[in-house]
Amino acid sequence: MTTAPQPAEQPEPMWRPGADRIARAQVTRFHALAAERYGAPAPRPGDPVASYADLHRWSVTDLEGFWRAVTEWTDVRFSSPYERVLADRSMPGARWFPGATLNYAEHALRAAEDPARAGEPALLHADETGTDPHPVTWTDLRRQVGSLAAALRRLGVRPGDRVSGYLPNVPQAVVALLASAAVGAVWTSCAPDFGARSVLDRFQQVEPVVLFAVDGYHYGGKRHDRTDVVARLRDELPTLRAVVHVPLLGTPAPDGALDWDELTAADVAPVFAQVPFDHPLWVLYSSGTTGLPKAIVQSQGGILVEHLKQLALHCDLGPGDRFFWYTSTGWMMWNFLVSGLLVGATVVLYDGSPGHPDTAAQWRIAERTGTTLFGTSAAYVMACRKAGVHPGRDLDLSGVRCVATTGSPLPPDGFRWIHDEVAEDMWIASVSGGTDVCSCFAGAVPTLPVYVGELQAPCLGTDLQAWDPHGKPLTDEVGELVVTNPMPSMPVRFWNDPDGSRYLESYFEMFPGVWRHGDWITLTSRGTVVIHGRSDSTLNRQGVRMGSADIYEAVERLPEIRESLVIGVEQPDGGYWMPLFVHLAPGAALDDALLEKIKRTIREQLSPRHVPDEVIEVPGIPHTLTGKRIEVPVKRLLQGTPLEKAVNPGSVDNAALLAFYERLGRER
Repeated sequence: MTTAPQPAEQPEPMWRPGADRIARAQVTRFHALAAERYGAPAPRPGDPVASYADLHRWSVTDLEGFWRAVTEWTDVRFSSPYERVLADRSMPGARWFPGATLNYAEHALRAAEDPARAGEPALLHADETGTDPHPVTWTDLRRQVGSLAAALRRLGVRPGDRVSGYLPNVPQAVVALLASAAVGAVWTSCAPDFGARSVLDRFQQVEPVVLFAVDGYHYGGKRHDRTDVVARLRDELPTLRAVVHVPLLGTPAPDGALDWDELTAADVAPVFAQVPFDHPLWVLYSSGTTGLPKAIVQSQGGILVEHLKQLALHCDLGPGDRFFWYTSTGWMMWNFLVSGLLVGATVVLYDGSPGHPDTAAQWRIAERTGTTLFGTSAAYVMACRKAGVHPGRDLDLSGVRCVATTGSPLPPDGFRWIHDEVAEDMWIASVSGGTDVCSCFAGAVPTLPVYVGELQAPCLGTDLQAWDPHGKPLTDEVGELVVTNPMPSMPVRFWNDPDGSRYLESYFEMFPGVWRHGDWITLTSRGTVVIHGRSDSTLNRQGVRMGSADIYEAVERLPEIRESLVIGVEQPDGGYWMPLFVHLAPGAALDDALLEKIKRTIREQLSPRHVPDEVIEVPGIPHTLTGKRIEVPVKRLLQGTPLEKAVNPGSVDNAALLAFYERLGRER
């Protein structure tokens, strides 16, 4: 992949944290503790960039010292002690904290034990109606979890059994997850906009014994009834012993289903099963665009310590914060959001459309809930820019101190828009990670400057590198994103992968013993990170590799383009065809003038090599159910692979769009 030549002068940061903010940051205090007790290098007063670089270097060279420091700093409760921090560092197969027992849900409910905090909101639930957010106090959350955990045990649920949720982002989903974890069961969830086939592709793999299911949900100002889908799930999940009806639309429980309110009415203190560190907490799923989704198993202990690190040290969250991220229960960001409870923050749950009644909807949620960390997708930021939204002018967002984005790289124009239209003194954290680790590899650091178009730094304890195809580390050049040392939240295994072969080939095939994630990145000599998009859908023209994200950023600046998709197709005769598909904005037409404008924009902002062979108008761009553009399956369709072999239609937001690409592949 080509990289732009490095300019002679270093760019200026868009934002720097003030000295008082650096002093107050938890990572600053953590660094002092780590230096005092665990052998980390001493902080460098007045030089936060060098200080963080020193701390990061130590965190990946002394993994045991670093993670021991994290567990002390965040007061992890081990009910039985660990023999050592990392007994085996091989990947896959790293063994963290052997001998230790603990419980994730116990840590998530700790704030309820503090009489000064018990009456404060643990959850704030907002919806599309615009009414005041509904609070659930720490005391009530703990009581409901206790009641439901006792009910699950009465139903015969034991540690290791799977408990599933077909639920939107509502308090009931959080209660069900925490009750499941309290029992030592393994949680798994899908959002109710997933159709029956998509849910069954996931849940049938893990064979749940309990299903929590809504009767429907509200989205985009409409009621969406899901009773037929739930009936099919009950029919086709033969391992179910119980179905719990969550009546969001107010319907009575169907025959044989249990009532949510009855199961959560008792006043019972929760009993937390003390489980081994590597005991499964939940199963997350890959998008499943080209086959059955991967069922990714992460552990109670691994998620607990990774999320405590991420939320306390990187997001700088704690008691008094209000943590919002626009997500659904089918995306890892929901699990990450719920973990805000671990650091005592109030978690803001929004159940509804990101753009109803208009594009500013998410910013209004932030205003209504007093959000302090506002998380969203890069796509939403760019939609706000295109729609001319002015959140800083029109709303009171004075409580927001960080705007974080993920899902895809935030383009430079997105950084500038947040700076200009939300607030000039705003910490902008573009973060990047994956469902595979349910966390970030690189992103937010409260003590570091923010450069336009760049992630602030690799995360602590994450040995992030960019490698060339021969495994040589690169700086200021594009390479494969690799992690060369284990992270606690890496999967303990995939479900139904008895010999571990699918796990191995997913991450460790290219570089044995080293995690290859499948993204192109640049690690800059300033310590920042640039993400260029997926390496498995790389464009490769005349031997030069290019990232699709760069093309999207250039093209989607044009007001006429709503969204785009670029694919590079190797052809049987050795040729290479690189079409750009464009979904136009209302009123735009793909005439000669727009065609020339698109090509000129790409040529001037990127290079002549980036200019596509053809620009083709399409009725829409297909995405995964979590909103990511589908590149690899479309490439397969364009190569003539039949639709049923190229893509799992249940994993696509609008499967009807695929027929266009299949037809085009046949015609070519």
